[in-house]
Amino acid sequence: MTTLADNKKILYNYKILDEYEAGIELFGFEVKAVRKKSASLKGAYVVIRGGEAYLVNAHIPPYQVGNTPEGYDPERPRRLLLKKAEITKLIGREKEKGLTLVPVSMYNKGPLIKVRVALVRGKKKHDKRETLKKRDAQRHIGRTLKNQYRN
Repeated sequence: MTTLADNKKILYNYKILDEYEAGIELFGFEVKAVRKKSASLKGAYVVIRGGEAYLVNAHIPPYQVGNTPEGYDPERPRRLLLKKAEITKLIGREKEKGLTLVPVSMYNKGPLIKVRVALVRGKKKHDKRETLKKRDAQRHIGRTLKNQYRN
């Protein structure tokens, strides 16, 4: 399982409540571009319309610029392949105030490309500061232990 694209700010900006694995519907040249690791999930989110989930704002550039169809939009909505039960569960949870669906990562699972989607709640400013403090404390502890074992 190789990670092809990551949304690195997820853990900083959001608190993850639930995660789902979804397939993604792509064109052939988009699959090649994703496997080349040129896709970006920055600013992407998931919308549920008409009983189907769509990945919006994910940037997948063309694999070969000269061979792409005319009028290709690299940020077009792409359908996510989830089970009906998962979609109905997400519809109910998404309507709660402050909850959002965001893609966490895009990865290979055998010959298929999958997207890990998370139901998240946005963090407040003080929560983000707390996350930074914890990260700095862990780094400091790690450095101290590393130096202690060197002597």
